[in-house]
Amino acid sequence: MNETAGGVQWVEDGAEREARWRSESGAKAPRRVAVADDRTTADAAYKQACEGTALLWRGDFHGARQLLAAMARRVDRKPPKPGATPLESFHLYRQARSRRSRVLGMLLVPLDAGPEGYAVPLRRAPGVDGACAEAYGPAAEAPGASLVSLRELQGVIGAHEWHRKGVPVPALDGDRIHPSYGVFSPVRGEYVDLVARTPLPSPGGPAFDIGTGTGVLSAVLARRGVGRIVATDQDPRALACAAENVRRLEVADAVEVVRADLFPPLGEGPAALVVCNPPWLPAKPASPLEHAVYDPGSRMLRGFLAGLAPRLAPGGEGWLILSDLAEHLGLRGREELLGWIADAGLRVAGREDVRPRHGRASDADDPLHAARSREVTSLWRLTAR
Repeated sequence: MNETAGGVQWVEDGAEREARWRSESGAKAPRRVAVADDRTTADAAYKQACEGTALLWRGDFHGARQLLAAMARRVDRKPPKPGATPLESFHLYRQARSRRSRVLGMLLVPLDAGPEGYAVPLRRAPGVDGACAEAYGPAAEAPGASLVSLRELQGVIGAHEWHRKGVPVPALDGDRIHPSYGVFSPVRGEYVDLVARTPLPSPGGPAFDIGTGTGVLSAVLARRGVGRIVATDQDPRALACAAENVRRLEVADAVEVVRADLFPPLGEGPAALVVCNPPWLPAKPASPLEHAVYDPGSRMLRGFLAGLAPRLAPGGEGWLILSDLAEHLGLRGREELLGWIADAGLRVAGREDVRPRHGRASDADDPLHAARSREVTSLWRLTAR
């Protein structure tokens, strides 16, 4: 849990109040807080939020949801302008998304933690104990009153439902992966399909799944008959999530989940297969939850390539799953990628490509449509030279 040391202070009913600030996105506690309720208009709330004043909601919970939706419509009246280049369009898009997140994050709701768990003390508020415990930890670890943005709370509740219901994965014959809060969900199934259909290399030995996340790729490899897979990650939530999923899918005998930054300890290996699906865009994440999408300086990508050759068994392969969206946006060039591969003592033995199936790829109104419409996701088969 991220929170400011001093919490949030405000004046209500003539008295000074204070509460803990909760923000998994790493947002700073608001400096100014005004009380709002069912009499607050959307125009007034939007104006105050744009000016940097947070609104602490004291009305009906469903009224807060309606107000947030109305504020979102006002933010979206000014879509990001297209830039002169794809790269400029990308930066303008990210600026607009950052502003949208900042403004909508100004609508706050109270969140209490006590012996009975978490609760939102508002009329018609839903039960949130299970969802908040998953995101913030047990209520008993940080009891008392706190404030959280309604937008974040909605995300926490939604993530809890994803975790509870699971995401069907065709490559697992429709079995479900259950993503935890803060762990990237395999909703873009094309990269999973690539791992499911690419012929396995012939030498025996373990496989490594670098940056396993939910453990979906390890599960696919185990279902394909790979007898031993070491799945690594450095995020405690991802490690717990992957361990839970391989247990659910009854492949825990084949998959060992290990905490590591990229490769497992040197005692493991050499590997017949090393799989890595790094974040696809070399840009700075705006929040901890964006680390699955943005890889500053291509750190994970370059670290995987640099360390791959010494970890491969003779005849073994490294599978790099990567979208070329960064190339279409001007964030990284194809020659740059090929140069990193060559410098790491690797060669390209083959490549499997697939077009994305997500809605944005065909949405002409998306600010990045020109780049997204040309995107291809590839599985690069790499071997040591």
